[in-house]
Amino acid sequence: QVQLVESGGGLVQAGASLRLSCAASGRTFSRSAMGWFRQAPGKEREFVAAIVWIGGNTYYADSVKGRFTISRDNAKNTLYLQMNSLNPDDTAIYYCALTTGFNLATISSYDYWGQGTQVTVSS
Repeated sequence: QVQLVESGGGLVQAGASLRLSCAASGRTFSRSAMGWFRQAPGKEREFVAAIVWIGGNTYYADSVKGRFTISRDNAKNTLYLQMNSLNPDDTAIYYCALTTGFNLATISSYDYWGQGTQVTVSS
């Protein structure tokens, strides 16, 4: 089993920055990648960013490209999402997820999910 625990969410004003963290534990050795997804009220969960664990290739949704940066710390077994220039459209619950597959922008590819952390951006 794999456990994923997100932290770092909060309430910020437009233009501010936040850094989300996702601590992974358990049987993570088979992962190929990890990603961040988000779900706003009344909307479907959507892909935000992903990183290939070995190699570090990154992928982003167009809506966050240039503002968000995904990274990982192998030693700490932790995933990060640095979010800059936040705007109200970024308000959502943010989830980290782990996959052993390769379709990194596809929700169904991910095997394990965290409980989510709320990010609220006021105008």
